[in-house]
Amino acid sequence: MYPHQLDRVSATLEREGLRALVATTAANVFYLTGFASLDHAASRATPYAVWTPSGTALVAPVIDVPRMVADNVEVDHLMAFGPSAGSYADPLGPEGQRIRDRLEHRAPSPADALAAALDVLGVREGRVGLDEDRLVPAAWERLSARLATFTLEPAAAAFQAARRVKSPYEIECLGRALGIAEEAINAVVQMLKPGVTEQEAAALYHQEVLRREARLGPSSIAFGPRTWLALPPPSERALRAGELVRFDVGTIFKGYHGSVARAAVMGEPDPRQAAAADAVQAGLEAALDAVKPETTAGRIHAAAVRAARAAGLADLDLGRVGHGIGLAPAEAPELDADNPATLEAAEVLCIEVPHVQIGWGGVALRDTVLVTTKGSHGLNRSARGLVVLD
Repeated sequence: MYPHQLDRVSATLEREGLRALVATTAANVFYLTGFASLDHAASRATPYAVWTPSGTALVAPVIDVPRMVADNVEVDHLMAFGPSAGSYADPLGPEGQRIRDRLEHRAPSPADALAAALDVLGVREGRVGLDEDRLVPAAWERLSARLATFTLEPAAAAFQAARRVKSPYEIECLGRALGIAEEAINAVVQMLKPGVTEQEAAALYHQEVLRREARLGPSSIAFGPRTWLALPPPSERALRAGELVRFDVGTIFKGYHGSVARAAVMGEPDPRQAAAADAVQAGLEAALDAVKPETTAGRIHAAAVRAARAAGLADLDLGRVGHGIGLAPAEAPELDADNPATLEAAEVLCIEVPHVQIGWGGVALRDTVLVTTKGSHGLNRSARGLVVLD
C-alpha cells in the first residue's frame, strides 16, 4: 500500500472507531492491496482484503492464489479458501512449492478464512468495518454468524470517503487513462464518413485503446437517432450526412478509469444541432469554472444547469452533472442539486452536461478536472466544441 492510501485508511479507521477494514469490491480490494482478480466480476467466490494498523491480508479463493504468488502481491498474509483447483507437477519447482504451501492450510469457506485473517492480524473482537457493496444479505449473515465476537459495521461509505482524495500516482494514472480515450476518439474521427457503421467505429476505438496498453471501459459511439439512447451497444447502423455522432467512451489504465464525452456532426450542423452543442458547452464550462476547494457539489450542479438554460436549453433538467472518478467509473461525490458535500484538493471529478431529446437526438460533453488548492486544473486535451466532419 502506498503512503497516501495508508494515511487515508488510517484516518478512516480512527475516525470510525474500527479495529479493521474489510474490502469486498474489486476497487476496494485493489485500493488496499494492488491486486485485481480477473474472476471478480464473474463469481461470488472473490477475494476480500483486510487492513489493520498491524498489517494487510488477502482472503482469496483457491483459483486466485497461483496468480497472487506468481505476481508477488505484497501483503502480510494470504489466506486461501475453497476446494483444490488442480494437481501438482513433479518436480514442482520453487514457485509451485510456494503455491502449495499457501494452499495446504486453506479454509473451507470465505467466512472461515476471514476469521483466520483477523486472528493472525491480532484482531479478535471489537468493531470491524465490512464493505457491504458486494455482499448479498445471506453472505452478510454468514459472516456475522462466523464472526460473532465482532460487531460488523457497514463500511462502503468509509471506503468511498477514503478514495475521494487522490495521490500523485493516482492522478497520473487517471490522466493517462483520459488521454488514451481522447487519442482513440481522434482516430475514430479521422475515419468517420457516410457509410461507416457504429460497429466499425466501436471496433476501431477498442483497437486504439488496446494498442495503448489500456482496457475498454464503459463505451458507446452512436449515430443519428441512436444518439438519444444511453450507452447503446454498437449496431450496423451506418452514418449519414447531416447526422450527429455521440461519443460516450471510457478506458481503464492500471486500474484507473478515464471517461470522456464529445459530439460531432457529419457535415455542417443545422441551427438546432449547433445551438444544442453551444448550450451544452456553456453548461460544462460554467461547472468547470465553479470547481474549487470548499465548493459544494450542489453549487457545481446549479452552475451547469443555470448556464445551459441561459444559453438556450430553457427546459434542461439534470439529476446530476457528474461525479468523482478513480478505481471505479463513478465515485463519490455525486454532483447533484441536493448534495452538500464539499470538495477537497486532489479530488478528481468528471463533469458532464448531456442534452437528449427522444425523437431528435442527443449531444453531451464530459471533462475531467483535478481540484487544486486554489481552484482546479483540467486534465482533458481535446477541444470541447462540436466536431464538424468533412
